[in-house]
Amino acid sequence: MSASLIGLFVVLFMFGILFLRMPVWLALLICGIAGNTLLSRLSVAAAVTGTNAFDTASNYGLSVIPLFILMGEVATNSRLSAELFKAARVILSGIPGGLAVATIGASGAFGAVCGSSVATAATMTRISLPEMREAGYDDGLATASVAAGGSLGILIPPSIILVIYAAISEQPLPQLFAAALLPGILLMLLYILVALIIARRQKDNVPVDPPASLKDRLLALKDPWQFLALFIATIGGIYAGVFSPNEAAAVGAFGAILLGFLGRRLTLQGLAHALKVTVITSCVLFTIIIGATIFANFIVQTKLPDLLLAGAQALHLAPWAVMALIIVIYILMGCFLEGIGMVLITVPVFLPVVVSFGYDPIWFAIIVVIVVELGLIHPPVGMNLFIIQAQAPDIKIKQLYVAILPFLLAPFALILLLFAFPQIALWLPMLLY
Repeated sequence: MSASLIGLFVVLFMFGILFLRMPVWLALLICGIAGNTLLSRLSVAAAVTGTNAFDTASNYGLSVIPLFILMGEVATNSRLSAELFKAARVILSGIPGGLAVATIGASGAFGAVCGSSVATAATMTRISLPEMREAGYDDGLATASVAAGGSLGILIPPSIILVIYAAISEQPLPQLFAAALLPGILLMLLYILVALIIARRQKDNVPVDPPASLKDRLLALKDPWQFLALFIATIGGIYAGVFSPNEAAAVGAFGAILLGFLGRRLTLQGLAHALKVTVITSCVLFTIIIGATIFANFIVQTKLPDLLLAGAQALHLAPWAVMALIIVIYILMGCFLEGIGMVLITVPVFLPVVVSFGYDPIWFAIIVVIVVELGLIHPPVGMNLFIIQAQAPDIKIKQLYVAILPFLLAPFALILLLFAFPQIALWLPMLLY
């Protein structure tokens, strides 16, 4: 049996056990070790496993993961997200659907210091959902705004998924962060547009806050100054070339802790909780990355990407048709896989094919993150929807599925814009680097 055929069977087997709900890290590890054993022998597979595990655990570039997670956890425990929502609510008062827009805006801003969509959705559910329900908002618009806004956490830098993409694709992380900024802002604006259209069509179920004075709106801008300080120190430092990503993550984590204690919003108990969550989350992510690295080593040996490329060329598919097919595969995978697992499984296979058809790997990274975002909110899985439903169990999951449907148009619109105008993602990296 040829190496490519072995690779194809192992990949199909992996999707089968993933569909049966085997943990992603275990599925990757089993298939990677079994595949390397079939291609060589058990002693070689054992050596590859040990070497990849050590290289991943000692990879200096991946140290940004626990540091950015810590920054986000400290920001959550120091109630930074609450300040963002409060400021956005005052500034947007008097606008129909202003609370929904404030939720999406605050989620996008919080995502700029968090890097996790699930954490952003969970945090904003606790803060904004009670406010919107108390104000008389329909549960559908309220929960959909939280779910959509929460998904911005993995696109607006810093993004944990982009860190992982950089590690497995060997692309520069600063350029990936720069490429994600404008699409992230554009997606947030598209979500806001959807929320405003729904609010206009459901005027009876969307109360309007009394408009605040200009003075109050300006005063509200002073509340989220800590967020601005963290964003400028971390992402701004990376863009300006002052810090490497690792240094910026360390500065951001330290800055979040310092600001939390100086503002008396962070306690020692809160810091201990943030450190505990950071350690657990980082260990889970590194375990998945180790499994994915071993699996990627197997995929390279099978030359499966070359087989896919030859098949696409034999069918005389246009480059856009190949990309459309890849996007459809990502959307289908989003029905039963979480985002990080999707990236780690697919990028080693798809990236060589995408590059061979003339697409930029940095541009492709943004497309991947957007379709992963889509998986976080589209039925039947939609991790953000389950996060919201877990914290508001009186809301039926079916209601969440129906409410989120209009918001799915926003990421699809952004994908079309990126195909038509790839400079949306590539202009800022070219300008800065």
